[in-house]
Amino acid sequence: MTDPAATDPAARLADGAGVAVSRCVPVGGEHGARHYRARLADGREVFVKAAGDAAGQAALDAEARGLRWLADAAAMGVPEVIFAGNGLLALAWIRPAGPDRGAAERFGRELAGLHRAGADRFGAPWPGFIASLPLPNRQSGAWPLWYAECRLLPYCRLARDAGTLRAADVALIESVAGRMAELVGPAEPPARIHGDCWSGNVLWSGGRGWLIDPAAHGGHRETDLAMLALFGAPFGDRILAAYDEVAPLAVGWRARVPLHQLHPLLVHVCLFGAGYRESALSAARAALSA
Repeated sequence: MTDPAATDPAARLADGAGVAVSRCVPVGGEHGARHYRARLADGREVFVKAAGDAAGQAALDAEARGLRWLADAAAMGVPEVIFAGNGLLALAWIRPAGPDRGAAERFGRELAGLHRAGADRFGAPWPGFIASLPLPNRQSGAWPLWYAECRLLPYCRLARDAGTLRAADVALIESVAGRMAELVGPAEPPARIHGDCWSGNVLWSGGRGWLIDPAAHGGHRETDLAMLALFGAPFGDRILAAYDEVAPLAVGWRARVPLHQLHPLLVHVCLFGAGYRESALSAARAALSA
């Protein structure tokens, strides 16, 4: 069977964007999508993702909607969506550069502005994806219950069914889900968050950080900050300090970092296996003891 992602992405891009493509070269791929760098006849450089199947197209659709929703806040750098559809997602090319202290502080201030733009409620009005996994976005008015039902338990059960988590592991994570109301700290309004804001999804260019590959939704602002800390962000202390100057964080937020990191760690267990099991369980234990 022919892989749809391998069939003439340049022609599909030209058809969708309504502009001839003068160059289209492969630059790798990830999570079942092929990546290309293309130049349109009008001179624009674009980054193109080509889906490999219907699920991949659904993930690209979610990414496009998330990027546009984040960009609507006009708060920070988000690549322009040039075209989405026909098995493709084409974004304005952002030329990468190294981060520095000033760019990190700007990113912190702008991330605070993005969060302050808010959302109607927790969740999103489109089917979500995180990497190649479906991401439940059922909208709800109560974050503790929503986080338990849409972020923790689905991936706990997926890992259980794959044999990666044991019965005792599942019971531990279910304990976190069952005690969410007492673990979450002061109530926060829905923030407009990236949702998968690890350092690899921040592209540094032009003295600022640009958000890419979102799992965007109305969520808790501490989630993005915890995700930045999970694998280490460059100048992370400056990002946090600048953020806190614009939008001071609630008392006890540091103790809640493991609670917010538990979801992405469970996602990693589902995607990459038992190598992340102990990290997820440690986060669950820390969340319960905070």
